[in-house]
Amino acid sequence: MGLRIGDIAPNFSVETTKGKIDFHDWIGDSWCFFFSHPADFTPVCTTEMGRTAQLAGEFDKRNTKPLGLSTDGVKEHLAWIEDVNDTQNTTLTFPIVADADTKIAQLFDMIHPNESDTAAVRSVFIIDPNKKIRLTMTYPMNVGRNFDEILRVIDALQAGDKNGIATPADWNVGDKVIIPPSVSNEDAAKKFPQGFDEIRPYLRFTTIG
Repeated sequence: MGLRIGDIAPNFSVETTKGKIDFHDWIGDSWCFFFSHPADFTPVCTTEMGRTAQLAGEFDKRNTKPLGLSTDGVKEHLAWIEDVNDTQNTTLTFPIVADADTKIAQLFDMIHPNESDTAAVRSVFIIDPNKKIRLTMTYPMNVGRNFDEILRVIDALQAGDKNGIATPADWNVGDKVIIPPSVSNEDAAKKFPQGFDEIRPYLRFTTIG
């Protein structure tokens, strides 16, 4: 059985390109974008590592720490980072986990035998400051991730936590949000003094700052 939303992310201690870390201690009071790659020096992975580095400011704004994983060692990772920086015109500063023995990939169910027995598929885990898994996504090895979507879901999760709301399809920051059915109209009027639109008793939209 794989990890599920709401589970506490397994902790681990491991060597990375930034030294040894204890995963939970390293996350601290931040969110974490933990994402895996099949191998170093592969084309799709190189673009993803580069894009994550280019978006460093966006992750910082969301109090989110990126952490990469590839089933290679620190030496290979460090050489790869030079290639990423050169080919993607960026400076990669976040840590990459060394997982040549695939122990962490196995712990997080990143090894899918129908894809490969030794290389991790493109897994995504969004983990909150309480170390709970809040979102998982899995891409096949030959499909690069959509980083607009990764940032969007972090925004949605954080907005939901802060405001007690849900977000509709294709929601982006600034769009209307949904008042959960568990909130009565009376309580909604107090919680959302800006008002709300009731399309159906179960479908009510409002705005948040």
